[in-house]
Amino acid sequence: MNEVFRRRRQAAEKDVTAPAADEASGPVRESGPWDADEAHPETERVDLGGLRLPIGSGFEVQLNVAGDTIVGAVVLVNESALQVHAFAAPKRNGIWGEVRADLARELTGAGGSCEEQEGPFGPELAARIKQEGELQPVRFLGVDGPRWFLRGVISGRAIADPEAAKVLEDVMRDIVVVRGDQPMAPKEPIELRLPAEARQAVEEEAAKDGRPLLDPFHRGPEITEVR
Repeated sequence: MNEVFRRRRQAAEKDVTAPAADEASGPVRESGPWDADEAHPETERVDLGGLRLPIGSGFEVQLNVAGDTIVGAVVLVNESALQVHAFAAPKRNGIWGEVRADLARELTGAGGSCEEQEGPFGPELAARIKQEGELQPVRFLGVDGPRWFLRGVISGRAIADPEAAKVLEDVMRDIVVVRGDQPMAPKEPIELRLPAEARQAVEEEAAKDGRPLLDPFHRGPEITEVR
């Protein structure tokens, strides 16, 4: 799909500050990404169901579609990209260590390379992955939250430009994850959904073209912030 949805500041949804986390949810964290049930700063976010994604001037958000399900989002800004996916995780144990090891094996097995380094969220992977026959540098970030895991992949200009990297790191830091109470297997993707106004536009366009609402052979929906 190639629909572009423009959201002006005055029309953008504002996130509602959630109540403070109780003792059962573990210790209160000092910075995000945030859980929907813990206290977090109020800021401008787009509601994607399982994720509330911060938006800013010049941001473009493209949604990742698998079949008829939205499973992730990509934030594009200043020739840089941050791809984010949220997954269910066990109540008491984080999975980033396991996921990191799996990623390292997969990347090297596919002809790429990676090494672990310390980043703003703790351990991360600095990798080079094969794309169109060439090795492209990327960073894999991971954050374990209360019964969820958030993975981010930074690419583009932000790999070599610290200022561009900080913009995307701040986006990652300000994401709110809405895990929900439903039973989910560890590593099961937390499903996302289109914002109401975007969904209506997509439905109208899909109906005119006679194709499915979420068609994997068309570019995913986009949300662009303009000022």
